[in-house]
Amino acid sequence: MVTGLGKGEDNVSAAEEAIETAKLQLKPNQNVNMSIVLCPPRYDCQEVVDVVRRETNRAPLIGCSAAGEFTEQGVREDSIAVGLISSDDINFYSSMVADVKKDPELAIRTLANKFPMEFDGCPYLCAIMFLNGLTGVGEEVTLLASTVFKQVFGRNVTLVGGAAGSSLKLGKPAVFSDDIVATDALSVCLLASKKPFFTGVQHGHVPVSPPLHVTRSAGCVLYEIEGKPAWTVWKEQTADVARNNDGIDPYSMDDRDIDAYLLRFELGLPIEEGQYKIRLPLNKNEDGSLNFGCSIPEGATFRIMGSDRAAQIESARLAADSAMKSVSGNIEIASALIFDCACRSLILGDEYPLCVEQYRSVLGGIPMLGWATYGEICMKNGQFSGFHSASSVVLLIPG
Repeated sequence: MVTGLGKGEDNVSAAEEAIETAKLQLKPNQNVNMSIVLCPPRYDCQEVVDVVRRETNRAPLIGCSAAGEFTEQGVREDSIAVGLISSDDINFYSSMVADVKKDPELAIRTLANKFPMEFDGCPYLCAIMFLNGLTGVGEEVTLLASTVFKQVFGRNVTLVGGAAGSSLKLGKPAVFSDDIVATDALSVCLLASKKPFFTGVQHGHVPVSPPLHVTRSAGCVLYEIEGKPAWTVWKEQTADVARNNDGIDPYSMDDRDIDAYLLRFELGLPIEEGQYKIRLPLNKNEDGSLNFGCSIPEGATFRIMGSDRAAQIESARLAADSAMKSVSGNIEIASALIFDCACRSLILGDEYPLCVEQYRSVLGGIPMLGWATYGEICMKNGQFSGFHSASSVVLLIPG
């Protein structure tokens, strides 16, 4: 994989800079087998996709609108990021399905049947998935994909990916597949490989509350905890930590400060001993309920989780380290894709490049392409898995 970043006053010039920067690193006569495109909200996604398709001889393309992008060269604000992959050992198949929110199961089954059924000489499958995180069905889509893909292809499929973002602006994040840009859609590139893929996932949060129970919820809205309004309990359980660590009193905050506060104190669902799946509260409603990026099951037991800047930076290193430690045999790793929650860059602010340095310190000099997501996907046997929030997911691609 080769990467490039592009920034300009218009869509075409920025996209062309990103593509040319990447293509200069290709060997002579080396073809592009797949393009990955990450587009900040300031650019027109369709125009950017059109440029990349034209400049890569219409190679399969996936991607999405993004809330922040980086490569092994570092972070460059408001820049289009591209990754161009060329491989003799991996076959790439891109496809998209619409109306995911209306019927996630039908969408997944429709998508799975668009791919080939046989992959001669390529026993390892990995699906890179892009969806709109504001549809609220990330958990359902991930679990369904794991089950349906195994049924259709007759083997386990490593699932990774992320939810499209737009700098936390509540607009309509978009996903891309080949020439198409869509909102309520799922874009997937299926990689069939002669060698295995490796993943790691980590978040930087620890429990700050005792176990609590969801007593009323519906879809992505959490109404009551232990019979009280959700925001009331959130303040009760986090006030001491917030006052002691940050000098913030949640009882005296203005409404405009609550969203940022919720980024610091998130919901953790226990999945195994000492491990939690994080759920990000997006904002508060007037009745004291909280909106999340995916469904919160009524009756669930959870803890409120907290974090600090040091833990967020360290978790980036741990995610990359987990992926590298899972590498087996003498397999060479050619590149890495990183799906990193948008809340991390908001928590860290100007210190966010330190996370990229952590990835690079573990992964060495290999090319890497990363972006800030509204939710992260990592599903593989033996790992705590599914649809995550406030986490880092690292995919290592074999060479």
